[in-house]
Amino acid sequence: MSSVAAAFRLARAGWVLVREGVVAALPGEELSGMPKFGWRVARLFTRRRALSYQRGDRLARAVVRLGPSYVKLGQFLATRPDVVGNDMALDLALLQDKMHTFPKAEAIHAIEASLGRRIDDLYASFGEPVAAASIAQVHSAEVVREGVASRVAVKVIRPGVRRRFFQDLESYFLAAHLQEKYIPSSRRLRPVEVTQTLAQTTRIEMDLRLEAAALSELGENTKDDTGFRVPVVDWERTGRDVLTMEWIDGVKMNDIAGLAAAGHDLKAIAANLIQSFLRHTLRDGFFHADMHPGNLFVEADGTIVAVDLGIAGRLGKKERRFLAEILYGFIVRDYQRVAEVHFEAGYVPRQHNVSAFAQAIRAIGEPIHGQSAETISMAKLLTLLFEVTELFDMATRTELVLLQKTMVVVEGVARTLDPAFNMWKTSEPVVSDWIAGNLGPRGMLADARDAGRALVSLARQAPDLVARTERLSREIDLMAENGLRFDEATARAIGRAEARHTRSGRVALWVIALTLIYIAWKLL
Repeated sequence: MSSVAAAFRLARAGWVLVREGVVAALPGEELSGMPKFGWRVARLFTRRRALSYQRGDRLARAVVRLGPSYVKLGQFLATRPDVVGNDMALDLALLQDKMHTFPKAEAIHAIEASLGRRIDDLYASFGEPVAAASIAQVHSAEVVREGVASRVAVKVIRPGVRRRFFQDLESYFLAAHLQEKYIPSSRRLRPVEVTQTLAQTTRIEMDLRLEAAALSELGENTKDDTGFRVPVVDWERTGRDVLTMEWIDGVKMNDIAGLAAAGHDLKAIAANLIQSFLRHTLRDGFFHADMHPGNLFVEADGTIVAVDLGIAGRLGKKERRFLAEILYGFIVRDYQRVAEVHFEAGYVPRQHNVSAFAQAIRAIGEPIHGQSAETISMAKLLTLLFEVTELFDMATRTELVLLQKTMVVVEGVARTLDPAFNMWKTSEPVVSDWIAGNLGPRGMLADARDAGRALVSLARQAPDLVARTERLSREIDLMAENGLRFDEATARAIGRAEARHTRSGRVALWVIALTLIYIAWKLL
Protein backbone atom coordinates (compact mmCIF):
# COMPACT_ATOMS: atom_id res chain seq x y z
CA MET A 1 0.00 0.00 0.00
CA SER A 2 2.94 2.32 0.69
CA SER A 3 4.16 1.85 -2.91
CA VAL A 4 0.64 2.52 -4.24
CA ALA A 5 0.37 5.74 -2.19
CA ALA A 6 3.83 6.82 -3.34
CA ALA A 7 2.80 6.21 -6.96
CA PHE A 8 -0.35 8.33 -6.54
CA ARG A 9 1.67 11.17 -4.98
CA LEU A 10 4.23 10.91 -7.78
CA ALA A 11 1.47 11.00 -10.41
CA ARG A 12 -0.07 14.07 -8.75
CA ALA A 13 3.30 15.84 -8.70
CA GLY A 14 3.80 15.04 -12.38
CA TRP A 15 0.34 16.38 -13.19
CA VAL A 16 1.04 19.65 -11.34
CA LEU A 17 4.34 20.06 -13.21
CA VAL A 18 2.51 19.46 -16.50
CA ARG A 19 -0.35 21.88 -15.74
CA GLU A 20 1.99 24.65 -14.57
CA GLY A 21 4.04 24.37 -17.78
CA VAL A 22 7.28 23.15 -16.19
CA VAL A 23 7.51 20.10 -18.49
CA ALA A 24 6.59 22.21 -21.52
CA ALA A 25 9.46 24.59 -20.70
CA LEU A 26 12.04 21.82 -21.08
CA PRO A 27 14.02 21.66 -24.38
CA GLY A 28 11.81 18.92 -25.82
CA GLU A 29 12.73 19.58 -29.46
CA GLU A 30 16.05 17.87 -28.75
CA LEU A 31 14.28 14.66 -27.67
CA SER A 32 13.18 11.77 -29.86
CA GLY A 33 10.82 8.79 -29.69
CA MET A 34 8.52 8.35 -26.70
CA PRO A 35 10.14 11.13 -24.59
CA LYS A 36 9.40 13.66 -27.34
CA PHE A 37 5.83 12.34 -27.67
CA GLY A 38 5.36 12.72 -23.89
CA TRP A 39 6.71 16.27 -24.05
CA ARG A 40 4.23 17.16 -26.80
CA VAL A 41 1.34 15.67 -24.82
CA ALA A 42 2.45 17.70 -21.78
CA ARG A 43 2.26 20.88 -23.84
CA LEU A 44 -1.36 20.08 -24.71
CA PHE A 45 -2.33 19.82 -21.03
CA THR A 46 -0.44 22.95 -19.92
CA ARG A 47 -2.59 25.78 -18.57
CA ARG A 48 -2.87 28.46 -21.24
CA ARG A 49 -1.88 31.25 -18.86
CA ALA A 50 1.17 29.27 -17.72
CA LEU A 51 2.67 29.51 -21.21
CA SER A 52 3.14 33.27 -20.71
CA TYR A 53 5.35 32.78 -17.63
CA GLN A 54 9.12 32.38 -17.55
CA ARG A 55 10.46 28.92 -16.66
CA GLY A 56 11.54 30.05 -13.20
CA ASP A 57 8.05 31.44 -12.48
CA ARG A 58 6.47 28.18 -13.63
CA LEU A 59 8.69 26.23 -11.24
CA ALA A 60 7.84 28.55 -8.36
CA ARG A 61 4.08 28.20 -8.97
CA ALA A 62 4.31 24.42 -9.20
CA VAL A 63 6.32 24.20 -5.98
CA VAL A 64 3.80 26.37 -4.11
CA ARG A 65 1.05 23.94 -5.12
CA LEU A 66 3.09 20.86 -4.17
CA GLY A 67 4.11 22.05 -0.70
CA PRO A 68 7.17 22.55 1.55
CA SER A 69 8.86 19.22 0.84
CA TYR A 70 9.07 20.10 -2.86
CA VAL A 71 10.64 23.44 -1.99
CA LYS A 72 13.36 21.50 -0.20
CA LEU A 73 13.67 19.08 -3.14
CA GLY A 74 14.08 21.99 -5.54
CA GLN A 75 16.69 23.65 -3.37
CA PHE A 76 18.58 20.37 -3.05
CA LEU A 77 18.54 19.77 -6.82
CA ALA A 78 19.88 23.30 -7.26
CA THR A 79 23.07 21.96 -5.65
CA ARG A 80 23.26 19.21 -8.30
CA PRO A 81 23.74 20.84 -11.73
CA ASP A 82 25.26 17.53 -12.84
CA VAL A 83 21.80 15.98 -12.46
CA VAL A 84 19.39 18.72 -13.66
CA GLY A 85 21.69 20.81 -15.84
CA ASN A 86 23.14 24.25 -15.18
CA ASP A 87 20.17 26.27 -16.50
CA MET A 88 17.62 24.32 -14.45
CA ALA A 89 19.88 24.49 -11.38
CA LEU A 90 19.96 28.29 -11.64
CA ASP A 91 16.15 28.39 -11.88
CA LEU A 92 15.81 26.11 -8.86
CA ALA A 93 18.25 28.24 -6.89
CA LEU A 94 15.83 31.16 -7.27
CA LEU A 95 13.03 29.30 -5.48
CA GLN A 96 11.95 31.42 -2.55
CA ASP A 97 12.00 29.44 0.70
CA LYS A 98 9.28 31.66 2.17
CA MET A 99 6.23 29.91 3.57
CA HIS A 100 3.24 30.96 5.64
CA THR A 101 3.96 31.23 9.34
CA PHE A 102 2.32 28.85 11.79
CA PRO A 103 0.73 30.04 15.06
CA LYS A 104 2.90 31.17 17.94
CA ALA A 105 1.06 28.73 20.27
CA GLU A 106 2.21 25.77 18.16
CA ALA A 107 5.79 27.03 18.30
CA ILE A 108 5.61 27.31 22.09
CA HIS A 109 4.22 23.77 22.34
CA ALA A 110 7.10 22.45 20.18
CA ILE A 111 9.70 24.28 22.31
CA GLU A 112 8.29 23.06 25.62
CA ALA A 113 8.01 19.47 24.34
CA SER A 114 11.58 19.52 23.01
CA LEU A 115 13.25 21.13 26.04
CA GLY A 116 10.95 19.85 28.80
CA ARG A 117 10.57 23.29 30.36
CA ARG A 118 7.92 26.01 30.36
CA ILE A 119 8.36 28.86 27.92
CA ASP A 120 8.40 31.43 30.76
CA ASP A 121 11.32 29.60 32.38
CA LEU A 122 13.29 29.66 29.14
CA TYR A 123 12.71 33.19 27.82
CA ALA A 124 11.97 36.55 29.43
CA SER A 125 9.81 37.29 26.38
CA PHE A 126 8.87 35.35 23.26
CA GLY A 127 7.63 37.23 20.20
CA GLU A 128 5.72 36.51 17.02
CA PRO A 129 7.49 34.86 14.04
CA VAL A 130 9.72 37.15 11.99
CA ALA A 131 10.49 34.71 9.13
CA ALA A 132 9.23 31.31 7.96
CA ALA A 133 10.77 28.73 5.63
CA SER A 134 9.86 25.22 4.48
CA ILE A 135 11.26 23.42 7.53
CA ALA A 136 11.23 25.98 10.34
CA GLN A 137 10.39 29.52 11.33
CA VAL A 138 12.25 32.08 13.42
CA HIS A 139 10.99 34.08 16.43
CA SER A 140 12.56 36.99 18.24
CA ALA A 141 12.93 36.47 21.99
CA GLU A 142 14.80 37.72 25.05
CA VAL A 143 16.81 35.84 27.67
CA VAL A 144 18.23 37.08 30.96
CA ARG A 145 21.72 35.99 31.99
CA GLU A 146 23.15 37.26 35.28
CA GLY A 147 20.55 40.02 35.35
CA VAL A 148 21.34 41.24 31.83
CA ALA A 149 18.69 40.88 29.08
CA SER A 150 19.83 40.02 25.58
CA ARG A 151 17.95 39.43 22.34
CA VAL A 152 18.07 35.98 20.71
CA ALA A 153 16.75 34.29 17.58
CA VAL A 154 14.71 31.12 18.15
CA LYS A 155 14.33 28.68 15.26
CA VAL A 156 11.44 26.20 15.62
CA ILE A 157 10.64 23.16 13.45
CA ARG A 158 7.37 23.38 11.50
CA PRO A 159 4.72 21.01 12.96
CA GLY A 160 4.16 17.85 10.88
CA VAL A 161 6.93 18.65 8.41
CA ARG A 162 8.84 15.41 9.09
CA ARG A 163 5.83 13.19 8.40
CA ARG A 164 4.94 15.11 5.22
CA PHE A 165 8.48 15.10 3.92
CA PHE A 166 9.11 11.39 4.45
CA GLN A 167 5.80 10.56 2.77
CA ASP A 168 6.92 12.52 -0.28
CA LEU A 169 10.36 10.95 0.01
CA GLU A 170 8.81 7.57 -0.87
CA SER A 171 7.71 9.12 -4.17
CA TYR A 172 11.20 10.47 -4.81
CA PHE A 173 12.71 7.00 -4.29
CA LEU A 174 10.12 5.44 -6.58
CA ALA A 175 10.94 7.96 -9.33
CA ALA A 176 14.70 7.36 -8.86
CA HIS A 177 14.32 3.57 -9.11
CA LEU A 178 12.16 3.87 -12.24
CA GLN A 179 14.69 6.25 -13.77
CA GLU A 180 17.59 3.87 -13.14
CA LYS A 181 15.61 0.93 -14.49
CA TYR A 182 14.23 2.48 -17.68
CA ILE A 183 16.81 5.20 -18.53
CA PRO A 184 20.22 3.45 -18.57
CA SER A 185 22.06 6.65 -19.57
CA SER A 186 21.08 8.22 -16.23
CA ARG A 187 22.75 5.54 -14.11
CA ARG A 188 26.07 7.39 -14.18
CA LEU A 189 24.34 10.15 -12.19
CA ARG A 190 23.19 7.63 -9.55
CA PRO A 191 19.64 8.94 -9.03
CA VAL A 192 18.93 6.55 -6.14
CA GLU A 193 22.11 7.66 -4.40
CA VAL A 194 21.16 11.29 -5.00
CA THR A 195 17.80 10.64 -3.35
CA GLN A 196 19.52 8.96 -0.41
CA THR A 197 21.72 12.04 -0.06
CA LEU A 198 18.61 14.24 -0.04
CA ALA A 199 17.06 12.04 2.66
CA GLN A 200 20.19 12.17 4.81
CA THR A 201 20.66 15.93 4.30
CA THR A 202 17.08 16.64 5.30
CA ARG A 203 17.25 14.39 8.37
CA ILE A 204 20.23 16.42 9.52
CA GLU A 205 18.49 19.71 8.71
CA MET A 206 15.39 18.64 10.67
CA ASP A 207 17.43 17.99 13.82
CA LEU A 208 18.33 21.47 14.98
CA ARG A 209 20.91 20.11 17.41
CA LEU A 210 23.02 19.15 14.39
CA GLU A 211 22.74 22.63 12.87
CA ALA A 212 23.81 24.01 16.25
CA ALA A 213 26.81 21.66 16.22
CA ALA A 214 27.74 22.87 12.71
CA LEU A 215 27.55 26.50 13.87
CA SER A 216 29.73 25.63 16.85
CA GLU A 217 32.33 23.85 14.67
CA LEU A 218 32.50 26.66 12.12
CA GLY A 219 32.70 29.15 15.00
CA GLU A 220 35.72 27.34 16.47
CA ASN A 221 37.41 27.14 13.06
CA THR A 222 37.01 30.89 12.47
CA LYS A 223 37.52 32.24 16.00
CA ASP A 224 40.89 33.76 15.07
CA ASP A 225 39.79 35.00 11.62
CA THR A 226 39.07 38.66 11.12
CA GLY A 227 36.00 39.78 9.20
CA PHE A 228 33.93 36.57 9.43
CA ARG A 229 31.96 34.80 12.14
CA VAL A 230 28.76 32.85 12.85
CA PRO A 231 26.14 33.36 15.62
CA VAL A 232 26.87 31.97 19.08
CA VAL A 233 24.61 29.03 20.04
CA ASP A 234 22.68 29.00 23.33
CA TRP A 235 22.98 25.27 24.09
CA GLU A 236 20.78 25.49 27.22
CA ARG A 237 17.82 26.46 25.01
CA THR A 238 18.57 24.20 22.05
CA GLY A 239 17.05 20.78 21.31
CA ARG A 240 15.85 18.59 18.47
CA ASP A 241 13.02 20.97 17.50
CA VAL A 242 14.40 24.31 18.68
CA LEU A 243 17.64 26.25 18.15
CA THR A 244 18.37 29.40 20.15
CA MET A 245 21.24 31.61 19.03
CA GLU A 246 22.57 35.13 19.18
CA TRP A 247 20.46 37.74 17.42
CA ILE A 248 22.39 39.39 14.56
CA ASP A 249 22.06 43.13 13.99
CA GLY A 250 23.37 43.93 10.54
CA VAL A 251 22.51 44.65 6.92
CA LYS A 252 21.62 41.70 4.70
CA MET A 253 24.07 41.26 1.84
CA ASN A 254 21.27 41.36 -0.73
CA ASP A 255 20.54 44.96 0.33
CA ILE A 256 23.24 46.69 -1.77
CA ALA A 257 21.77 50.14 -1.22
CA GLY A 258 21.62 49.54 2.53
CA LEU A 259 25.27 48.45 2.62
CA ALA A 260 26.33 51.54 0.71
CA ALA A 261 24.22 53.79 2.95
CA ALA A 262 25.87 52.27 6.03
CA GLY A 263 29.26 53.30 4.63
CA HIS A 264 30.62 49.82 3.92
CA ASP A 265 33.39 49.22 1.36
CA LEU A 266 31.63 46.85 -1.05
CA LYS A 267 34.86 45.78 -2.77
CA ALA A 268 36.44 44.88 0.56
CA ILE A 269 33.36 42.86 1.57
CA ALA A 270 33.46 40.95 -1.76
CA ALA A 271 37.14 40.09 -1.27
CA ASN A 272 36.56 39.09 2.36
CA LEU A 273 33.67 36.81 1.37
CA ILE A 274 35.66 34.87 -1.25
CA GLN A 275 38.79 34.57 0.88
CA SER A 276 36.77 33.41 3.88
CA PHE A 277 35.00 30.75 1.82
CA LEU A 278 38.26 29.43 0.31
CA ARG A 279 39.94 29.49 3.71
CA HIS A 280 37.18 27.38 5.24
CA THR A 281 37.28 24.99 2.27
CA LEU A 282 41.05 24.48 1.94
CA ARG A 283 42.25 25.02 5.50
CA ASP A 284 39.40 23.43 7.47
CA GLY A 285 37.67 21.16 4.94
CA PHE A 286 34.32 22.37 6.32
CA PHE A 287 32.29 25.13 4.67
CA HIS A 288 28.86 26.78 4.74
CA ALA A 289 27.12 25.35 1.66
CA ASP A 290 24.15 27.74 1.52
CA MET A 291 25.83 31.14 1.32
CA HIS A 292 23.19 33.00 -0.66
CA PRO A 293 22.94 36.72 0.20
CA GLY A 294 19.83 36.21 2.34
CA ASN A 295 21.93 34.15 4.77
CA LEU A 296 24.74 36.72 5.02
CA PHE A 297 24.72 39.84 7.23
CA VAL A 298 27.28 42.64 7.46
CA GLU A 299 27.79 44.18 10.89
CA ALA A 300 28.69 47.80 11.53
CA ASP A 301 32.45 47.07 11.56
CA GLY A 302 32.27 45.19 8.23
CA THR A 303 32.32 41.69 9.70
CA ILE A 304 30.37 39.12 7.67
CA VAL A 305 28.05 36.92 9.74
CA ALA A 306 26.70 33.73 8.12
CA VAL A 307 23.45 32.23 9.45
CA ASP A 308 21.26 29.20 8.61
CA LEU A 309 23.88 26.43 8.55
CA GLY A 310 21.42 23.64 7.74
CA ILE A 311 23.54 22.62 4.73
CA ALA A 312 27.30 22.24 5.21
CA GLY A 313 29.98 20.72 2.99
CA ARG A 314 33.07 18.71 3.90
CA LEU A 315 36.21 17.95 1.91
CA GLY A 316 38.80 15.39 2.95
CA LYS A 317 42.50 16.06 2.59
CA LYS A 318 42.59 14.29 -0.78
CA GLU A 319 39.74 16.42 -2.13
CA ARG A 320 41.34 19.62 -0.85
CA ARG A 321 44.62 18.73 -2.53
CA PHE A 322 42.68 17.88 -5.69
CA LEU A 323 40.98 21.30 -5.68
CA ALA A 324 44.18 23.25 -4.96
CA GLU A 325 46.22 21.45 -7.62
CA ILE A 326 43.49 21.97 -10.22
CA LEU A 327 43.33 25.71 -9.51
CA TYR A 328 47.13 26.02 -9.48
CA GLY A 329 47.45 23.93 -12.67
CA PHE A 330 45.08 26.22 -14.53
CA ILE A 331 46.90 29.30 -13.27
CA VAL A 332 50.31 28.06 -14.56
CA ARG A 333 48.74 26.28 -17.61
CA ASP A 334 50.06 22.85 -16.56
CA TYR A 335 47.18 20.86 -18.06
CA GLN A 336 49.05 17.56 -17.94
CA ARG A 337 49.32 17.90 -14.16
CA VAL A 338 45.63 18.78 -13.85
CA ALA A 339 44.80 15.60 -15.76
CA GLU A 340 47.17 13.49 -13.66
CA VAL A 341 45.53 14.76 -10.46
CA HIS A 342 42.17 13.41 -11.66
CA PHE A 343 43.67 9.98 -12.27
CA GLU A 344 45.67 9.94 -9.03
CA ALA A 345 42.52 10.77 -7.08
CA GLY A 346 40.72 7.88 -8.77
CA TYR A 347 38.04 10.15 -10.22
CA VAL A 348 38.62 9.11 -13.85
CA PRO A 349 38.75 5.36 -14.70
CA ARG A 350 42.21 4.05 -15.58
CA GLN A 351 41.15 2.75 -19.00
CA HIS A 352 41.20 6.32 -20.30
CA ASN A 353 44.32 8.02 -21.61
CA VAL A 354 45.87 10.73 -19.43
CA SER A 355 47.16 12.71 -22.40
CA ALA A 356 43.76 12.65 -24.10
CA PHE A 357 42.19 13.94 -20.89
CA ALA A 358 44.88 16.66 -20.69
CA GLN A 359 43.90 17.69 -24.23
CA ALA A 360 40.28 18.12 -23.09
CA ILE A 361 41.47 20.16 -20.09
CA ARG A 362 43.50 22.39 -22.41
CA ALA A 363 40.33 23.12 -24.41
CA ILE A 364 38.93 24.68 -21.22
CA GLY A 365 42.05 26.47 -20.01
CA GLU A 366 43.37 28.15 -23.13
CA PRO A 367 40.25 30.26 -23.91
CA ILE A 368 40.23 31.44 -20.30
CA HIS A 369 43.84 32.64 -20.51
CA GLY A 370 42.89 34.82 -23.44
CA GLN A 371 40.52 36.86 -21.27
CA SER A 372 41.09 39.62 -18.75
CA ALA A 373 41.22 38.52 -15.13
CA GLU A 374 38.00 40.37 -14.31
CA THR A 375 35.99 38.25 -16.73
CA ILE A 376 37.36 34.85 -15.70
CA SER A 377 34.91 32.97 -13.50
CA MET A 378 36.33 30.23 -11.31
CA ALA A 379 32.84 28.84 -10.92
CA LYS A 380 32.43 28.69 -14.71
CA LEU A 381 35.79 26.95 -14.97
CA LEU A 382 34.68 24.23 -12.56
CA THR A 383 31.37 23.88 -14.41
CA LEU A 384 33.18 23.35 -17.73
CA LEU A 385 35.59 20.96 -16.05
CA PHE A 386 32.78 18.76 -14.75
CA GLU A 387 31.17 18.78 -18.21
CA VAL A 388 34.40 17.47 -19.74
CA THR A 389 34.79 14.76 -17.09
CA GLU A 390 31.43 13.34 -18.19
CA LEU A 391 33.08 12.41 -21.51
CA PHE A 392 35.64 10.39 -19.56
CA ASP A 393 33.14 8.50 -17.37
CA MET A 394 33.95 10.39 -14.18
CA ALA A 395 31.29 9.30 -11.68
CA THR A 396 29.40 11.96 -9.75
CA ARG A 397 31.32 13.23 -6.69
CA THR A 398 28.75 14.71 -4.33
CA GLU A 399 31.24 16.71 -2.28
CA LEU A 400 32.78 18.33 -5.37
CA VAL A 401 29.41 19.19 -6.93
CA LEU A 402 28.28 20.82 -3.66
CA LEU A 403 31.53 22.79 -3.67
CA GLN A 404 30.92 23.86 -7.27
CA LYS A 405 27.38 25.02 -6.47
CA THR A 406 28.53 26.99 -3.43
CA MET A 407 31.36 28.59 -5.38
CA VAL A 408 28.91 29.66 -8.09
CA VAL A 409 26.71 31.33 -5.45
CA VAL A 410 29.56 32.97 -3.52
CA GLU A 411 31.24 34.30 -6.65
CA GLY A 412 27.88 35.62 -7.86
CA VAL A 413 27.37 37.48 -4.57
CA ALA A 414 30.87 38.95 -4.82
CA ARG A 415 30.21 40.19 -8.37
CA THR A 416 26.96 41.90 -7.31
CA LEU A 417 29.03 43.82 -4.75
CA ASP A 418 31.89 44.51 -7.17
CA PRO A 419 31.11 44.08 -10.92
CA ALA A 420 34.85 44.27 -11.74
CA PHE A 421 35.71 41.62 -9.16
CA ASN A 422 39.01 39.80 -9.90
CA MET A 423 38.45 36.26 -8.65
CA TRP A 424 41.98 35.01 -9.33
CA LYS A 425 43.83 37.93 -7.74
CA THR A 426 41.58 37.80 -4.66
CA SER A 427 41.87 34.04 -4.14
CA GLU A 428 45.61 33.80 -4.90
CA PRO A 429 46.86 34.54 -1.34
CA VAL A 430 44.67 31.81 0.18
CA VAL A 431 45.35 29.20 -2.53
CA SER A 432 49.11 29.84 -2.70
CA ASP A 433 49.42 29.74 1.11
CA TRP A 434 47.62 26.40 1.23
CA ILE A 435 49.77 24.98 -1.60
CA ALA A 436 52.97 26.13 0.13
CA GLY A 437 51.86 24.55 3.38
CA ASN A 438 50.55 21.28 1.96
CA LEU A 439 52.32 20.59 -1.35
CA GLY A 440 55.75 22.03 -0.52
CA PRO A 441 58.38 20.91 2.05
CA ARG A 442 56.01 21.56 4.97
CA GLY A 443 53.40 19.42 3.28
CA MET A 444 55.88 16.59 2.78
CA LEU A 445 56.80 16.67 6.46
CA ALA A 446 53.11 16.61 7.40
CA ASP A 447 52.52 13.64 5.05
CA ALA A 448 55.50 11.81 6.57
CA ARG A 449 54.12 12.46 10.06
CA ASP A 450 50.70 11.12 9.02
CA ALA A 451 52.34 8.07 7.43
CA GLY A 452 54.27 7.38 10.66
CA ARG A 453 51.07 7.54 12.70
CA ALA A 454 49.37 5.18 10.24
CA LEU A 455 52.25 2.68 10.57
CA VAL A 456 52.06 2.81 14.37
CA SER A 457 48.28 2.24 14.22
CA LEU A 458 48.82 -0.67 11.80
CA ALA A 459 51.41 -2.23 14.11
CA ARG A 460 48.96 -2.06 17.03
CA GLN A 461 46.32 -3.83 14.95
CA ALA A 462 48.72 -6.51 13.63
CA PRO A 463 47.65 -9.35 16.01
CA ASP A 464 43.97 -8.80 15.19
CA LEU A 465 44.75 -8.64 11.44
CA VAL A 466 46.68 -11.93 11.62
CA ALA A 467 43.74 -13.62 13.39
CA ARG A 468 41.27 -12.29 10.79
CA THR A 469 43.52 -13.46 7.93
CA GLU A 470 43.68 -16.94 9.42
CA ARG A 471 39.87 -17.12 9.73
CA LEU A 472 39.44 -15.84 6.16
CA SER A 473 41.87 -18.48 4.88
CA ARG A 474 39.86 -21.24 6.54
CA GLU A 475 36.60 -19.88 5.08
CA ILE A 476 38.11 -19.77 1.57
CA ASP A 477 39.32 -23.37 1.90
CA LEU A 478 35.82 -24.49 2.94
CA MET A 479 34.28 -22.52 0.07
CA ALA A 480 36.67 -24.12 -2.44
CA GLU A 481 35.85 -27.56 -1.10
CA ASN A 482 32.05 -27.24 -0.69
CA GLY A 483 31.10 -24.29 -2.93
CA LEU A 484 29.21 -21.08 -1.97
CA ARG A 485 26.06 -21.88 -0.02
CA PHE A 486 23.25 -19.78 1.44
CA ASP A 487 21.40 -20.87 4.53
CA GLU A 488 17.66 -21.42 4.16
CA ALA A 489 16.67 -18.16 5.83
CA THR A 490 18.93 -16.10 3.51
CA ALA A 491 17.56 -17.83 0.39
CA ARG A 492 13.97 -17.15 1.49
CA ALA A 493 14.76 -13.49 2.24
CA ILE A 494 16.32 -13.00 -1.22
CA GLY A 495 13.27 -14.55 -2.86
CA ARG A 496 10.86 -12.34 -0.92
CA ALA A 497 12.86 -9.20 -1.73
CA GLU A 498 12.93 -9.98 -5.45
CA ALA A 499 9.20 -10.72 -5.53
CA ARG A 500 8.37 -7.55 -3.61
CA HIS A 501 10.56 -5.38 -5.85
CA THR A 502 9.00 -6.76 -9.05
CA ARG A 503 5.45 -6.49 -7.71
CA SER A 504 5.95 -2.93 -6.41
CA GLY A 505 7.36 -1.75 -9.71
CA ARG A 506 4.45 -3.20 -11.69
CA VAL A 507 1.86 -1.81 -9.28
CA ALA A 508 3.46 1.66 -9.44
CA LEU A 509 3.47 1.71 -13.24
CA TRP A 510 -0.19 0.60 -13.42
CA VAL A 511 -1.25 3.20 -10.87
CA ILE A 512 0.53 6.00 -12.74
CA ALA A 513 -0.94 4.84 -16.07
CA LEU A 514 -4.50 4.62 -14.69
CA THR A 515 -4.16 8.03 -13.01
CA LEU A 516 -3.07 9.68 -16.26
CA ILE A 517 -5.93 7.98 -18.17
CA TYR A 518 -8.42 9.23 -15.56
CA ILE A 519 -7.04 12.79 -15.74
CA ALA A 520 -7.19 12.77 -19.54
CA TRP A 521 -10.78 11.46 -19.45
CA LYS A 522 -11.82 14.23 -17.00
CA LEU A 523 -10.36 16.87 -19.28
CA LEU A 524 -12.04 15.61 -22.44
